[in-house]
Amino acid sequence: MKKTVNWGVLGAAAIATGKVIPAFKEAPSALLLAFASRDPEKGRATGQQFSIPRIYSSYDELLADPDIDVVYVVTPNALHAEHTIKAAKAGKHVLSEKPMEVSVKKCEEMIAACRDAGRKLAVGYRCQFEPHHLECMRLAREKVFGDIKIVEAGFGFRLGDPPQRRLRRALAGGGPLPDVGVYCINATRYLSGEEPVQVSATLYQPKDDPRFKDVEESAAWWMRFPSGALAHCATSYGVSLGGRYRFSTRDAQVLVDPSFNYGGLHMTIVNRGKPEPVDLPNIDQFAAEMDDFADCVLNDKPTRTPGEEGLADVKILRKLYESAEAGKTLEM
Repeated sequence: MKKTVNWGVLGAAAIATGKVIPAFKEAPSALLLAFASRDPEKGRATGQQFSIPRIYSSYDELLADPDIDVVYVVTPNALHAEHTIKAAKAGKHVLSEKPMEVSVKKCEEMIAACRDAGRKLAVGYRCQFEPHHLECMRLAREKVFGDIKIVEAGFGFRLGDPPQRRLRRALAGGGPLPDVGVYCINATRYLSGEEPVQVSATLYQPKDDPRFKDVEESAAWWMRFPSGALAHCATSYGVSLGGRYRFSTRDAQVLVDPSFNYGGLHMTIVNRGKPEPVDLPNIDQFAAEMDDFADCVLNDKPTRTPGEEGLADVKILRKLYESAEAGKTLEM
């Protein structure tokens, strides 16, 4: 039986060359066969650097390669649907980076295209394959310390000067909220095991900073879940907020700080006032998600992070922007 699947990577963003491509060395079931960049010079340099067998100067050329089983889409957010739909029609399974897309409609189109083509679709929620997050999910879902009452999450960093696609609403779908705030949204959902029923958000967009003429600098929001659990979250491109979350029950708190980084995660449980560190391994999160998706393809298994998971987050993202614009709490 086949033990590996052949992958192609679309897009030469920093995350592709800095994290995704190097991770294939740690993913035994995923073989990087091809890479496509619209910049031929950058494509050749990347191919030489990582010894990628096939380098294409257009995305369509890679998608036409009959040997590619899976495509990892690492293009700008607003192009995920276009490239996912093309890949599905070309007979490829797709792993799309988060956020899934910039609108609910485009997410739904991605899901439909892959379903109609009989191809699998996953969204790149690397944290859901990471040991610290998996242990938090277990503790929360099994109610080891009781029902979750409060979830607090934040993720942000200081962004450099333009131009960059993160600061272009048409490509990114917003500022830090869809970029790194989506980690907080996803975490509150996989910790609570619920979908929010009520949300409220506020944005800050300084008028005197040219970086933020098109998108927000910072966002803060809260969500209420059916069980009564509340989530308080924040994200920013203006401050070194870091990435962390904490969920609290009546008697305990579980903290992962840092939580959304690529490595160096640290977990602490404070049970009845006594802090206890939890010793878990740090892994290559990209390799873990790619290896898992390869296994899903090889053995026809459902993925842990399907298109519906990405769609749920984008629905919340758009509702948060709607809430901020309306200046009031909204029902989901």
